[in-house]
Amino acid sequence: MSTILEAAATIKPKTPDEEEVLKNLWSIRPCYLYNEEYEDCTSIKARFHQYFIHGESIDCNQWKRDFDNCVRFEKNATDTKSALELIHSEQKRREERMRAHYGNNVWTKRKAPPEDWAKPLPEHMQKEYESSFLASKAKELRGGPQTPELESSSSCSIM
Repeated sequence: MSTILEAAATIKPKTPDEEEVLKNLWSIRPCYLYNEEYEDCTSIKARFHQYFIHGESIDCNQWKRDFDNCVRFEKNATDTKSALELIHSEQKRREERMRAHYGNNVWTKRKAPPEDWAKPLPEHMQKEYESSFLASKAKELRGGPQTPELESSSSCSIM
């Protein structure tokens, strides 16, 4: 992505399109990721998955177009057309992914955390935490003394 960021440094917005590219540059991923998505989408494993989930193969060409646009923009930072196509594709992808969230009419979304958000844990949970591996590690990171019962307690490590 450093190449795209370097390209951004050369853009001095003169048109609304160039301003939009500069403002949304954060949404453009490194080019190799678009190519990986395309290859993954067209793999045999993915085709089987698509067939069983959707009943047909899905169109993977958008990933290829995104890769091509990314490469063009990376090579030529003034190619705002390619950058805008890529940015709009990413916006569409985000909207699709968040459609269920925004379409939710069952749960009321919070405007702020609940008033009792930071209240202490119940006493039984506090006692469980005190003898936990997590508490031991927290004390260790803070540089506090280790309690003997925590040092001798068994813990599992997978290496």
